[in-house]
Amino acid sequence: MTSIYLITLTLLLVSLLIGALRILRGPQLADRLLAAQLFGTTGVAVLLVLAELQQLDAARDTALILALLAMLAAVAFVSRVWKASAPREKSE
Repeated sequence: MTSIYLITLTLLLVSLLIGALRILRGPQLADRLLAAQLFGTTGVAVLLVLAELQQLDAARDTALILALLAMLAAVAFVSRVWKASAPREKSE
């Protein structure tokens, strides 16, 4: 069972590396946001697998907090970009 967790951790870390490349290369801001969301969700998965491997309840709690922070960051980004890119109405 431990080997399955280690393989899962390896795949998750490869996913993080690919996400880091997407953040660095872009090309648009939305691509970078999705890669940052990938960091959040993959970070949660890594913490949960490590928590299961080492039987750490604190890692499960940290994963929950990280999931909440990733969600709040996405909402903040979308609300900021939505306002900036919204078409302005012409006043007559």
